[in-house]
Amino acid sequence: MSSVAAQDRRSAATAPAEAPASSPGRRLSRKHREWLAAGLFLAPDALGLLVFVAVPMVLSIVLSFFQVSGFGSYEWIGLGNYERMMNDPLFWDSMKITGLYVVILVPVLFCVSLALGLLVKQKLPGMGVYRTVLFLPYVISLVVVGVLWKFLLDEQTGAVNRAMRAAGFDGESWLGSPSLALACVIAVMVWVMMGYYMIIFLAGLQEIPKEYYEAAKLDGSGPWTTFRTITWPLLRPTSFFVLLMSTVAAITGGLDLIFVLTNGGPANGTSLAIFYIYQQAFGFGEYGYASAMGSFLVLIMVAVSAVVFKFTRGGRFDDGE
Repeated sequence: MSSVAAQDRRSAATAPAEAPASSPGRRLSRKHREWLAAGLFLAPDALGLLVFVAVPMVLSIVLSFFQVSGFGSYEWIGLGNYERMMNDPLFWDSMKITGLYVVILVPVLFCVSLALGLLVKQKLPGMGVYRTVLFLPYVISLVVVGVLWKFLLDEQTGAVNRAMRAAGFDGESWLGSPSLALACVIAVMVWVMMGYYMIIFLAGLQEIPKEYYEAAKLDGSGPWTTFRTITWPLLRPTSFFVLLMSTVAAITGGLDLIFVLTNGGPANGTSLAIFYIYQQAFGFGEYGYASAMGSFLVLIMVAVSAVVFKFTRGGRFDDGE
Protein backbone atom coordinates (compact mmCIF):
# COMPACT_ATOMS: atom_id res chain seq x y z
CA MET A 1 0.00 0.00 0.00
CA SER A 2 2.83 2.39 0.82
CA SER A 3 4.28 1.91 -2.70
CA VAL A 4 0.90 2.70 -4.28
CA ALA A 5 0.54 5.86 -2.18
CA ALA A 6 4.06 6.95 -3.11
CA GLN A 7 3.31 6.39 -6.83
CA ASP A 8 0.13 8.50 -6.56
CA ARG A 9 2.08 11.30 -4.96
CA ARG A 10 4.67 11.20 -7.76
CA SER A 11 1.92 11.27 -10.42
CA ALA A 12 0.30 14.27 -8.75
CA ALA A 13 3.63 16.05 -8.59
CA THR A 14 4.38 15.48 -12.29
CA ALA A 15 0.81 16.37 -13.51
CA PRO A 16 0.46 19.85 -15.11
CA ALA A 17 -0.97 22.44 -12.81
CA GLU A 18 -4.51 23.57 -13.58
CA ALA A 19 -5.00 27.16 -14.68
CA PRO A 20 -6.14 29.25 -11.77
CA ALA A 21 -9.64 30.61 -11.88
CA SER A 22 -9.81 34.08 -13.28
CA SER A 23 -9.79 36.70 -10.65
CA PRO A 24 -13.06 38.59 -10.35
CA GLY A 25 -11.10 41.81 -10.01
CA ARG A 26 -9.79 41.53 -13.59
CA ARG A 27 -13.25 41.58 -15.16
CA LEU A 28 -15.04 44.81 -16.01
CA SER A 29 -17.89 45.59 -13.72
CA ARG A 30 -21.39 45.96 -15.12
CA LYS A 31 -21.20 49.72 -14.75
CA HIS A 32 -17.91 49.87 -16.67
CA ARG A 33 -19.32 47.63 -19.43
CA GLU A 34 -22.31 49.95 -19.76
CA TRP A 35 -20.02 52.98 -20.00
CA LEU A 36 -17.92 51.20 -22.62
CA ALA A 37 -20.99 50.30 -24.68
CA ALA A 38 -22.29 53.86 -24.43
CA GLY A 39 -18.93 55.22 -25.52
CA LEU A 40 -18.82 52.93 -28.54
CA PHE A 41 -22.33 53.98 -29.59
CA LEU A 42 -21.53 57.68 -29.13
CA ALA A 43 -18.11 57.53 -30.79
CA PRO A 44 -19.35 57.95 -34.43
CA ASP A 45 -21.47 61.00 -33.54
CA ALA A 46 -18.73 62.46 -31.36
CA LEU A 47 -16.21 62.00 -34.17
CA GLY A 48 -18.58 63.61 -36.66
CA LEU A 49 -19.18 66.60 -34.37
CA LEU A 50 -15.45 66.97 -33.83
CA VAL A 51 -14.54 66.82 -37.52
CA PHE A 52 -17.48 68.68 -39.05
CA VAL A 53 -18.50 71.11 -36.28
CA ALA A 54 -15.85 71.72 -33.62
CA VAL A 55 -12.80 71.91 -35.89
CA PRO A 56 -14.50 74.19 -38.49
CA MET A 57 -15.71 76.47 -35.70
CA VAL A 58 -12.21 76.81 -34.29
CA LEU A 59 -10.77 77.42 -37.76
CA SER A 60 -13.47 80.02 -38.43
CA ILE A 61 -12.58 81.89 -35.24
CA VAL A 62 -8.89 81.81 -36.21
CA LEU A 63 -9.72 82.95 -39.74
CA SER A 64 -11.66 85.93 -38.39
CA PHE A 65 -8.35 87.54 -37.36
CA PHE A 66 -7.02 87.49 -40.93
CA GLN A 67 -7.66 89.45 -44.08
CA VAL A 68 -8.08 86.86 -46.83
CA SER A 69 -7.68 87.98 -50.43
CA GLY A 70 -9.29 86.34 -53.40
CA PHE A 71 -5.93 84.76 -54.31
CA GLY A 72 -5.64 82.87 -51.03
CA SER A 73 -3.16 85.10 -49.22
CA TYR A 74 -3.61 85.64 -45.49
CA GLU A 75 -2.73 88.82 -43.64
CA TRP A 76 -2.98 89.11 -39.86
CA ILE A 77 -5.15 92.11 -38.93
CA GLY A 78 -6.14 91.20 -35.37
CA LEU A 79 -9.54 92.65 -34.47
CA GLY A 80 -9.83 94.53 -37.75
CA ASN A 81 -12.70 92.40 -39.03
CA TYR A 82 -14.61 92.85 -35.80
CA GLU A 83 -14.11 96.63 -35.93
CA ARG A 84 -15.38 96.60 -39.49
CA MET A 85 -18.39 94.56 -38.40
CA MET A 86 -19.25 97.03 -35.63
CA ASN A 87 -19.27 99.87 -38.18
CA ASP A 88 -21.13 98.02 -40.94
CA PRO A 89 -24.72 99.36 -41.17
CA LEU A 90 -25.77 96.61 -43.59
CA PHE A 91 -24.76 93.93 -41.10
CA TRP A 92 -26.75 95.55 -38.30
CA ASP A 93 -29.73 95.94 -40.63
CA SER A 94 -29.52 92.22 -41.30
CA MET A 95 -29.38 91.56 -37.55
CA LYS A 96 -32.53 93.66 -37.05
CA ILE A 97 -34.31 91.75 -39.79
CA THR A 98 -33.13 88.47 -38.23
CA GLY A 99 -34.46 89.57 -34.82
CA LEU A 100 -37.86 90.44 -36.30
CA TYR A 101 -37.85 87.16 -38.24
CA VAL A 102 -37.15 85.11 -35.10
CA VAL A 103 -39.64 86.99 -32.91
CA ILE A 104 -42.45 86.32 -35.39
CA LEU A 105 -41.49 82.89 -36.71
CA VAL A 106 -40.85 81.04 -33.43
CA PRO A 107 -44.16 81.80 -31.65
CA VAL A 108 -46.23 81.24 -34.81
CA LEU A 109 -44.44 77.97 -35.56
CA PHE A 110 -44.82 76.86 -31.94
CA CYS A 111 -48.57 77.54 -31.82
CA VAL A 112 -49.32 76.05 -35.24
CA SER A 113 -47.29 72.90 -34.52
CA LEU A 114 -48.94 72.43 -31.13
CA ALA A 115 -52.41 72.88 -32.63
CA LEU A 116 -51.62 70.35 -35.36
CA GLY A 117 -50.21 67.92 -32.79
CA LEU A 118 -53.44 68.12 -30.81
CA LEU A 119 -55.44 67.69 -34.01
CA VAL A 120 -53.65 64.64 -35.41
CA LYS A 121 -53.75 62.96 -32.00
CA GLN A 122 -57.49 62.49 -32.46
CA LYS A 123 -58.66 59.07 -33.61
CA LEU A 124 -60.34 59.94 -36.90
CA PRO A 125 -60.53 58.01 -40.19
CA GLY A 126 -57.53 58.57 -42.43
CA MET A 127 -55.51 60.36 -39.75
CA GLY A 128 -52.33 58.58 -40.88
CA VAL A 129 -52.72 60.15 -44.32
CA TYR A 130 -53.19 63.61 -42.81
CA ARG A 131 -50.05 63.22 -40.70
CA THR A 132 -48.07 62.21 -43.77
CA VAL A 133 -49.35 65.14 -45.82
CA LEU A 134 -48.53 67.63 -43.06
CA PHE A 135 -45.05 66.18 -42.57
CA LEU A 136 -44.26 65.97 -46.29
CA PRO A 137 -43.05 69.60 -46.77
CA TYR A 138 -40.29 69.00 -44.19
CA VAL A 139 -38.62 66.33 -46.33
CA ILE A 140 -38.64 68.48 -49.48
CA SER A 141 -35.47 70.39 -50.31
CA LEU A 142 -35.64 74.09 -49.45
CA VAL A 143 -34.46 74.86 -52.96
CA VAL A 144 -37.48 73.05 -54.39
CA VAL A 145 -39.73 74.78 -51.86
CA GLY A 146 -38.32 78.16 -52.89
CA VAL A 147 -38.88 77.50 -56.59
CA LEU A 148 -42.44 76.28 -55.91
CA TRP A 149 -43.48 79.27 -53.83
CA LYS A 150 -41.74 81.75 -56.13
CA PHE A 151 -43.93 80.40 -58.90
CA LEU A 152 -47.08 80.56 -56.75
CA LEU A 153 -46.39 84.10 -55.48
CA ASP A 154 -45.37 85.67 -58.79
CA GLU A 155 -47.08 89.03 -59.20
CA GLN A 156 -48.23 88.46 -62.79
CA THR A 157 -48.64 84.73 -63.29
CA GLY A 158 -48.69 83.37 -59.74
CA ALA A 159 -51.56 81.12 -58.71
CA VAL A 160 -52.20 83.17 -55.55
CA ASN A 161 -52.81 86.43 -57.42
CA ARG A 162 -54.85 84.65 -60.07
CA ALA A 163 -57.12 83.26 -57.35
CA MET A 164 -57.42 86.71 -55.76
CA ARG A 165 -58.33 88.34 -59.08
CA ALA A 166 -60.88 85.62 -59.76
CA ALA A 167 -62.45 86.42 -56.38
CA GLY A 168 -62.60 90.13 -57.21
CA PHE A 169 -59.54 91.33 -55.30
CA ASP A 170 -56.44 93.11 -56.55
CA GLY A 171 -53.27 91.07 -56.69
CA GLU A 172 -50.36 91.86 -54.41
CA SER A 173 -46.66 92.16 -55.10
CA TRP A 174 -45.87 89.45 -52.57
CA LEU A 175 -42.14 89.33 -53.23
CA GLY A 176 -41.77 92.94 -54.38
CA SER A 177 -42.54 94.65 -51.06
CA PRO A 178 -39.99 94.36 -48.21
CA SER A 179 -42.65 93.82 -45.53
CA LEU A 180 -44.72 91.40 -47.60
CA ALA A 181 -41.63 89.52 -48.76
CA LEU A 182 -40.48 88.91 -45.19
CA ALA A 183 -44.00 87.83 -44.21
CA CYS A 184 -44.02 85.39 -47.14
CA VAL A 185 -40.67 83.94 -46.10
CA ILE A 186 -41.97 83.44 -42.55
CA ALA A 187 -45.18 81.83 -43.83
CA VAL A 188 -43.28 79.45 -46.10
CA MET A 189 -40.90 78.49 -43.26
CA VAL A 190 -43.88 77.75 -41.01
CA TRP A 191 -45.35 75.60 -43.78
CA VAL A 192 -42.06 73.71 -44.13
CA MET A 193 -41.25 73.21 -40.43
CA MET A 194 -44.67 72.70 -38.84
CA GLY A 195 -44.86 69.02 -39.77
CA TYR A 196 -41.62 68.18 -37.99
CA TYR A 197 -42.54 69.93 -34.75
CA MET A 198 -46.06 68.52 -35.03
CA ILE A 199 -44.52 65.04 -34.80
CA ILE A 200 -42.45 66.13 -31.78
CA PHE A 201 -45.56 67.44 -30.03
CA LEU A 202 -47.49 64.31 -30.99
CA ALA A 203 -44.81 62.13 -29.38
CA GLY A 204 -45.04 64.21 -26.20
CA LEU A 205 -48.83 64.03 -26.17
CA GLN A 206 -48.80 60.27 -26.53
CA GLU A 207 -46.60 59.99 -23.43
CA ILE A 208 -49.32 61.53 -21.25
CA PRO A 209 -51.26 58.72 -19.48
CA LYS A 210 -54.85 58.35 -20.68
CA GLU A 211 -56.03 57.87 -17.11
CA TYR A 212 -55.54 61.59 -16.45
CA TYR A 213 -57.95 62.53 -19.23
CA GLU A 214 -60.47 59.91 -18.12
CA ALA A 215 -60.40 61.25 -14.57
CA ALA A 216 -60.81 64.83 -15.86
CA LYS A 217 -63.76 63.76 -17.98
CA LEU A 218 -65.43 62.15 -14.99
CA ASP A 219 -64.94 65.39 -13.07
CA GLY A 220 -66.69 67.31 -15.84
CA SER A 221 -63.60 69.17 -17.01
CA GLY A 222 -63.97 71.01 -20.33
CA PRO A 223 -61.43 70.97 -23.21
CA TRP A 224 -59.71 74.22 -22.20
CA THR A 225 -59.52 73.27 -18.51
CA THR A 226 -58.17 69.84 -19.43
CA PHE A 227 -55.51 71.40 -21.65
CA ARG A 228 -54.52 73.99 -19.04
CA THR A 229 -54.35 71.60 -16.07
CA ILE A 230 -53.17 68.35 -17.68
CA THR A 231 -51.83 68.67 -21.22
CA TRP A 232 -49.76 71.84 -20.93
CA PRO A 233 -47.99 71.01 -17.62
CA LEU A 234 -47.05 67.51 -18.81
CA LEU A 235 -46.04 68.80 -22.24
CA ARG A 236 -43.59 71.38 -20.93
CA PRO A 237 -40.38 69.36 -21.53
CA THR A 238 -41.45 68.82 -25.14
CA SER A 239 -42.37 72.49 -25.45
CA PHE A 240 -38.94 73.45 -24.19
CA PHE A 241 -37.27 71.29 -26.84
CA VAL A 242 -39.43 72.74 -29.62
CA LEU A 243 -38.84 76.31 -28.42
CA LEU A 244 -35.07 75.87 -28.23
CA MET A 245 -34.64 74.00 -31.52
CA SER A 246 -36.95 76.30 -33.49
CA THR A 247 -35.11 79.36 -32.16
CA VAL A 248 -31.72 77.98 -33.19
CA ALA A 249 -33.13 76.94 -36.58
CA ALA A 250 -34.60 80.41 -37.12
CA ILE A 251 -31.28 82.13 -36.37
CA THR A 252 -29.05 79.86 -38.42
CA GLY A 253 -31.36 78.39 -41.08
CA GLY A 254 -33.34 79.51 -44.10
CA LEU A 255 -30.38 80.40 -46.32
CA ASP A 256 -31.47 78.15 -49.21
CA LEU A 257 -35.02 79.46 -49.12
CA ILE A 258 -33.94 83.13 -49.01
CA PHE A 259 -31.44 82.61 -51.84
CA VAL A 260 -34.03 81.08 -54.18
CA LEU A 261 -37.18 82.94 -53.14
CA THR A 262 -36.01 86.54 -52.73
CA ASN A 263 -32.18 86.61 -52.94
CA GLY A 264 -32.24 88.91 -49.93
CA GLY A 265 -34.48 91.50 -51.59
CA PRO A 266 -36.29 93.63 -52.20
CA ALA A 267 -34.12 96.46 -50.82
CA ASN A 268 -32.42 93.94 -48.49
CA GLY A 269 -35.80 93.43 -46.80
CA THR A 270 -35.20 89.68 -46.39
CA SER A 271 -31.42 89.78 -46.01
CA LEU A 272 -31.05 87.77 -42.81
CA ALA A 273 -27.70 87.75 -41.03
CA ILE A 274 -26.91 84.25 -42.29
CA PHE A 275 -27.59 85.40 -45.87
CA TYR A 276 -25.45 88.52 -45.50
CA ILE A 277 -22.59 86.38 -44.17
CA TYR A 278 -22.98 84.06 -47.16
CA GLN A 279 -22.85 87.03 -49.53
CA GLN A 280 -19.66 88.38 -47.99
CA ALA A 281 -17.94 84.99 -48.07
CA PHE A 282 -18.95 83.53 -51.42
CA GLY A 283 -20.11 86.63 -53.26
CA PHE A 284 -17.23 88.99 -52.45
CA GLY A 285 -14.53 86.58 -51.21
CA GLU A 286 -14.37 88.25 -47.77
CA TYR A 287 -13.77 85.01 -45.89
CA GLY A 288 -12.10 86.61 -42.88
CA TYR A 289 -14.85 89.18 -42.48
CA ALA A 290 -17.55 86.53 -42.94
CA SER A 291 -15.84 84.38 -40.30
CA ALA A 292 -15.92 87.28 -37.86
CA MET A 293 -19.63 87.84 -38.43
CA GLY A 294 -20.28 84.10 -38.21
CA SER A 295 -18.46 83.90 -34.87
CA PHE A 296 -20.53 86.82 -33.59
CA LEU A 297 -23.75 85.14 -34.76
CA VAL A 298 -22.80 81.93 -32.94
CA LEU A 299 -22.21 83.99 -29.79
CA ILE A 300 -25.68 85.54 -30.17
CA MET A 301 -27.19 82.09 -30.65
CA VAL A 302 -25.52 80.80 -27.48
CA ALA A 303 -26.76 83.85 -25.55
CA VAL A 304 -30.33 83.36 -26.83
CA SER A 305 -30.20 79.67 -25.91
CA ALA A 306 -29.03 80.61 -22.41
CA VAL A 307 -31.95 83.04 -22.09
CA VAL A 308 -34.36 80.29 -23.17
CA PHE A 309 -32.85 77.94 -20.58
CA LYS A 310 -33.14 80.63 -17.92
CA PHE A 311 -36.67 81.66 -18.85
CA THR A 312 -38.03 78.11 -18.98
CA ARG A 313 -35.78 76.75 -16.20
CA GLY A 314 -34.59 73.96 -18.44
CA GLY A 315 -38.08 72.93 -19.51
CA ARG A 316 -39.66 73.15 -16.07
CA PHE A 317 -40.99 76.66 -16.75
CA ASP A 318 -42.50 78.02 -13.49
CA ASP A 319 -42.63 74.72 -11.62
CA GLY A 320 -38.93 74.19 -10.90
CA GLU A 321 -36.72 75.71 -8.26
